[in-house]
Amino acid sequence: MPFVHVYYPEGLSTREELEMVSKDIHGSLVEHFNVPKDDYFQMFLPYPPYQFYYDPYYLLDGEKKRTENMIYVSITCGPGRTVDQKTRLYKSIATAISNQLAISITDIFITLNETVAENWSFGQGLAQMVNYEGGE
Repeated sequence: MPFVHVYYPEGLSTREELEMVSKDIHGSLVEHFNVPKDDYFQMFLPYPPYQFYYDPYYLLDGEKKRTENMIYVSITCGPGRTVDQKTRLYKSIATAISNQLAISITDIFITLNETVAENWSFGQGLAQMVNYEGGE
């Protein structure tokens, strides 16, 4: 049940590149979080450069710096993954985006927001994930 938002700078990539990034993110979720292949919900949102403010050096070593190519990936999903699963997911997604768009891995910012099953509705006004045996 992950829902992914990807915020990226306007003009950074083509539609085809974004489709490949989307597939890479989903492949990482399938591999590292054991998400079913058909559990695929993502939204890509471009932003103008003047709408993303950040510190270019925060938690980076002194020689690295974030650039105007900052991409923010926000993943909302159910709880229950280990720290190891999460760190492998972050690495997999950041590496895939960096390779696909030819940008620095330093410019990939990822957050994970865990929420319980009753906080999801996949339409019809129902909480489909409550009492669902095959969940995420």
